[in-house]
Amino acid sequence: MSTENTQQNLTEYVTAMIGGQLFGLPIVCVQDVFIPERLTRVPLAPPEIAGVLNLRGRIVTLIDMRRRFGLGERKDGDPHMAIGVEARGESYGLLIDSVGEVLKLDDAARESNPVNLDERLAHVSTGIHRLDGHLLIVVDVDRVLDIGTKAIAA
Repeated sequence: MSTENTQQNLTEYVTAMIGGQLFGLPIVCVQDVFIPERLTRVPLAPPEIAGVLNLRGRIVTLIDMRRRFGLGERKDGDPHMAIGVEARGESYGLLIDSVGEVLKLDDAARESNPVNLDERLAHVSTGIHRLDGHLLIVVDVDRVLDIGTKAIAA
């Protein structure tokens, strides 16, 4: 019986490295992981939008997570991957440096964002997990995809 209670309090995260920082996306938000190819740039798009691509017949908007989080520019030739997510009926790819493992973490161990967490990261984070040698920032995918309103205001 105690096993059932423990199971109900665990959340699975797909981990990703972006600019040397560890992030976790709730696995329920993740559709697939892929290597982006044949990217088409979008004129006048916000800088976070890396472009669009055709992924198995779907048009996917690719978001450069390094730019979105202010973690520096990606160098040409740097390896990269994308995590596929869907929101509001649209498909997106979150451009990351590398994908890690899937972790099951106890919800009770999740902490609030530290006060010194960069404002851009705090805005898209629902909290953190302290792991051995790493700080895992839990990503709110809906907030990450909330780029359009900022672009219209600009």
